[in-house]
Parts: sequence; C-alpha cells; structure tokens
Amino acid sequence: MRAEQDSGFEPTTGDGPVPVADGKRAASVRTAFEGMLQIRRLTNTGHAAPESVPALWERNRPVRAVAIALEAAGLPASASDASGLRTATGYRLRPGEAAGGVRVEWLGPPGSGAAREEEAELERCASVLRQLGWAVLAYRGARRRRFLEVEPPAGARGPNDG
Repeated sequence: MRAEQDSGFEPTTGDGPVPVADGKRAASVRTAFEGMLQIRRLTNTGHAAPESVPALWERNRPVRAVAIALEAAGLPASASDASGLRTATGYRLRPGEAAGGVRVEWLGPPGSGAAREEEAELERCASVLRQLGWAVLAYRGARRRRFLEVEPPAGARGPNDG
C-alpha cells in the first residue's frame, strides 16, 4: 500500500468535499482495492481463502480499509463543506465504539431523504463488507437513525500477525 500513500490517494470517508470523479480517481480506487486484496493473499497464508479475511494491514487501519472497499464497490460517500454542512448523500465513516471498529452512517443534506434511504443503503454497505470478511452489526441510535458497527471477525488474527 506504500504506492497508494505516496501517490496522495485518500479513500473517501464521507467528510470533506466530494472527490473529483474522473478516470484517474477510478484507477486509484481500483489500484488501492487490488492492493488490499494482494496484501490479503500474501499475508493470510494460513487461511483456506486468504482474500476472505481482513489482513493485519486492514485491521490496523480499519476506516481506511472500509473506505477503500465501499468506494471500490461504487457506493456513494457523503460530503460536507468547510462549515460541516452536508453537501452530498452517502456513507460516512468514523472510528467505531470498539477498538479496531468502524461506524458507518448514511447521511445527506437537510431534505435529501437520507433518513428514508438509510436502511436499504446501509444494507448495501453491509453486504459489500460481509463479502470481504468483516463482521457487521446494525443498530439504531439517536433519533432512531440506523448505523452499522463494522469489525474484523472474531479470530481474524492470522498466523503471520506475529
């Protein structure tokens, strides 16, 4: 993933401006995702299906790993302006309640209908993440808004985690 970091690529977490959707961005997302899968293949050697379990790299950077996965799957990210006002509807990622976890919310600008969409859209997020081996739990929080808590599966430590 060193090349990803050197290139200045940052996956979208749903805060800040919407990244420019162009061919260069799409290529960077594909490269980051394929790099993440390659890390899984190289480091999860004790697993029958090494790509099916988050690697140590992902478990050490869970927000980044989840952001790469969701963006690579084509799911939209939310966005906000400099004042913090939401400007786009989509997922927003933050560190989760548990160490190594990620909280996934579905947010949008006032009047955008994000609250009505959140159940279905969060299920889309959950589906992508479960396919990649993450444990996903759905909750209701303040004002009955739904969110996901995403964590590596129990026993995800691989034989090469040292």
